[in-house]
Amino acid sequence: MVSIGKKVKNFTRPATGGKDISLKDLAGKNVVLYFYPKDSTPGCTTEAQDFRDAKGRFTRQNTVILGVSRDSIKSHENFKAKQKLNFDLLSDEDESLCKQFDVIKLKKNYGREYMGIERSTFLIDDKGILRQEWRGVKVKGHVEEVLEACKALNKAAKA
Repeated sequence: MVSIGKKVKNFTRPATGGKDISLKDLAGKNVVLYFYPKDSTPGCTTEAQDFRDAKGRFTRQNTVILGVSRDSIKSHENFKAKQKLNFDLLSDEDESLCKQFDVIKLKKNYGREYMGIERSTFLIDDKGILRQEWRGVKVKGHVEEVLEACKALNKAAKA
């Protein structure tokens, strides 16, 4: 499991665009890794659109955005195309990345209990160290909060 201030163990997951993405390949860049429950659901769509719309500002902060869910690559490709997403989505069908970041939680919906992804975001610095985490995320205003954390991280790195 990951903890703030510690190096994140490398991972490789299949991603949109027919490629695999590894954390080690992103060395030298900050990484926003956000976990969401399901493609094309209302909250997840809003969150993806917010990250999409802010991507340029994240890029200026030397930061890569990656979305993660248990959906298949085919589902991710459809979601990415429909929402015109300008960042990659990682498929974690075997839940290995979800388990590494401990985001699978008991959830309740209409009285039904099930195991699902708790909306969570992790900020990993350019050296692969986990710097911040947000768990149980509420979508409204979240992307701005993450962007401010990226700015603070870069400011601290330059000081």
